[in-house]
Amino acid sequence: MKSTYSILLLSVLFIACQPKPDNSANEAFEKNSKTIMANLEGWQNENVDYSMYAKDFTMLETGFGAPKDSLNLDELMASDKQMWATFDFKLLESPPVLLPGVNPATKLADGSVRFYSSWEVTLPATDSTAAKSGVVKLYESYDFNAEGKIRYQQVYGDFGGLMNYLFRKE
Repeated sequence: MKSTYSILLLSVLFIACQPKPDNSANEAFEKNSKTIMANLEGWQNENVDYSMYAKDFTMLETGFGAPKDSLNLDELMASDKQMWATFDFKLLESPPVLLPGVNPATKLADGSVRFYSSWEVTLPATDSTAAKSGVVKLYESYDFNAEGKIRYQQVYGDFGGLMNYLFRKE
């Protein structure tokens, strides 16, 4: 009986002395997910709040034959403006399912956010052409700095195929 109590007491002490689990990556993911949802809403409405981006922001240029390998924040803002002037965008999964990302070196959750989505992209009608729409499937990933600002973004999808379709003369 005495040994049973001793084992029970040692078990309680062992359980009580366990360190509290580190939930900081999950908390960062939840906070950063709200930033991404606001970013997506702003992008659809052609009104992104660029204060959510870090000053040293980099976007990986993933398009085939791109003239450079990345864009800085000023270049991203100019690119967005040009895209909005040319096309209309509609996110087809609303809200998208956001997934936690991992640090590539440690393979541990790090607060980054990633997701898969489908966007309807429309080339509006002109005096001589009808409107034309296509759907592009994307994979997007966002990394954040310590202040919770987007510091790195990458988007993968068949933009070349979409552009060929939208601008093809029928």
